[in-house]
Amino acid sequence: MDFHLTEAEQMLQATAREFAKNEIEPMADAVDKAELFAMDNFKKLAEVGFTGLAIPAEYGGSGGDVMALSIVMEELARVCASTCDIVDAHISLCMRPILLYGNEEQKKKYLPPLCSGEKVGAFAITEAEAGSDIANIKTTAVRDGDHYVLNGSKLFITNGPACDTIVVFAGIPELAPRGMTAFIVEADMPGFSRSPQYQKLGMKGATNAELVFDNVRVPVANRLGDEGKGMKICLSTLDEGRIGIACQAVGIAQAVLDHCIEYAKERKQFGKPIAENQAIQWMLVDMACQIEAARLLTYKAARMMDEGTNAVKAAAMAKLVASDACMKITVDGIQIFGGYGYMMDSPMQRYFRDAKLTQIYEGTSEVQRMVIARDLLR
Repeated sequence: MDFHLTEAEQMLQATAREFAKNEIEPMADAVDKAELFAMDNFKKLAEVGFTGLAIPAEYGGSGGDVMALSIVMEELARVCASTCDIVDAHISLCMRPILLYGNEEQKKKYLPPLCSGEKVGAFAITEAEAGSDIANIKTTAVRDGDHYVLNGSKLFITNGPACDTIVVFAGIPELAPRGMTAFIVEADMPGFSRSPQYQKLGMKGATNAELVFDNVRVPVANRLGDEGKGMKICLSTLDEGRIGIACQAVGIAQAVLDHCIEYAKERKQFGKPIAENQAIQWMLVDMACQIEAARLLTYKAARMMDEGTNAVKAAAMAKLVASDACMKITVDGIQIFGGYGYMMDSPMQRYFRDAKLTQIYEGTSEVQRMVIARDLLR
């Protein structure tokens, strides 16, 4: 497997890096402090076609594949993890399952406005009693003529306060325990509501909310795939989403390393830059090695996904290694910055807060270990 980027991928990376630096980075701290959905950033992404990545042009997308999306997401996370998180939920978790499992009518109806940024996408599986145990969802879908009636609620939904189109998972009671089914729900359907957004430790510009379904009538035409096939759709979507989280983690970690190298060269103690101290050098070396290993695992998973190879284990490994490395690197980054690293006007504090979420959502680090172990021991 070739881990080098193609010429086209290198050009995309350079374009994404320049865009992120010029358009997204200047607002990153403000986005974090405002704790509001970063709509301005989302619109900027739409203007350059980044809200339609990995979606074919025939459905209004910008083309490209999972690898292309991964490249862009890393560059976004390098300057603003919240913006990257919005993209991951919008594309990987909402549009991609519609593309892969939707019928032609669904794809033509829902993908173009999502690709253009006219509408915001979300993915709703998590519930109060169904976090890691997604099979334990309580939201129900009862067939009533040419509709399904949905009842229940979903927690911690990324893009929840702003979403227009949601891929929702509910159980069909008569098919239990294998009744999980996916639906495309529109936010203007009667009976749908959302709570005020949650206050979070990090990723504050990628806002979350509880989504409530109170006798929401969803047309049968909006069912995504067959009845009882929701678990397959959910798990395959999360596999791809985990690659996105790995990209986020790599981007955050790379930003920390960049800042630490710059700071270590400038900060002087005992008459010399702290970069000349072996203890600091070794911390920087460890960061660089961990980032490179995580990035290559992420590239491998993305390539496998694009080739149609089973990428379940690779995606889990990428997310596990990248998120754990990211968390350690942000802690070490604060240590290198010393007292300044602990201050709220330091860049380290935002990276540290954002990093923690990469170990939790779309499958905790513990869940990733379970997935990998299952593959090793089968």
